[in-house]
Amino acid sequence: MIIKNSKSISILSITSLLFITGACASGEGGAEGNDEAAASIGEETDYEIIGIDPGTGIMENADEAIEVYELEEEWSVVSSSGPVMTAELGNAIEDEEPVIVTGWQPHWKFIEFDLKFLEDPEGVFGEGNDIHTMARLGLEEDLPGVYQLFDQFEWEMSEMEEVMVMAEEEDTEVEEAARQWIEENEELVAEWTDGIEEGDGQEVELTLVNWADAVAATNVVSEVLQDLGYETNLVEVMIDAMYAGIADGSADAMFASWLPAQQNYYDDYEEEIEDLGPNTEGTRIGLVVPDYMDIESIEDLQE
Repeated sequence: MIIKNSKSISILSITSLLFITGACASGEGGAEGNDEAAASIGEETDYEIIGIDPGTGIMENADEAIEVYELEEEWSVVSSSGPVMTAELGNAIEDEEPVIVTGWQPHWKFIEFDLKFLEDPEGVFGEGNDIHTMARLGLEEDLPGVYQLFDQFEWEMSEMEEVMVMAEEEDTEVEEAARQWIEENEELVAEWTDGIEEGDGQEVELTLVNWADAVAATNVVSEVLQDLGYETNLVEVMIDAMYAGIADGSADAMFASWLPAQQNYYDDYEEEIEDLGPNTEGTRIGLVVPDYMDIESIEDLQE
């Protein structure tokens, strides 16, 4: 019995020694192991961050992040559009594959998918944005009822995301989603329209970019305007043209001015447009990944 116990102890000792040796080796190569994990993420995503329209504030921030976090040797930000970005994200999540995108909230993808922002210890993406309503100069004199509605229009991110989710449902047009949301939120809409002079068929032109938040907000306001007796025309453009249209008077208003993310555009047209203030507060932008990815910070992309 003593001999058997001695053998057991010897085997246990050898096993423990091997475990400790392996642990020490792992500890000495811990940094290398982390590099391999980062390399795997890079290789599986082709070292690409899927972005949206070139020239937008979030794309400029993403390019800056590549430099600040010293990722420029391998990583790049790929320009696309809002719908393309969300399609790439959805396809990757369906197959449980790694993917990194430029993301912002409010957006329906945060309700549809389990996502997380990568931590940004260098603060490249800032601490948050507000979405402002911009109107053309002279709108208050020309269409006082319309101007008042735009000035009183304000809602929470969660309320905007409700419209986005409705619009993402199969066979649901965004106008239908906006109409449904209005019917379910009569009290808030009553606050927007309180004391407003009704229209008599005057046309109101609204400009927007093809972003989920801009589409949701613009269509909700458009439906409210129609209920008040106005005709609406929605014109989808690129981000610079959105500001330019307000500045030259060809459009009456837009509801997708993210500040300070779009500060460069705002500065270009500040003297030719009227800022009616935030319609949505406390938004966020940054790099976004599915929650199942074992990565927490932009720093984790460094090799």
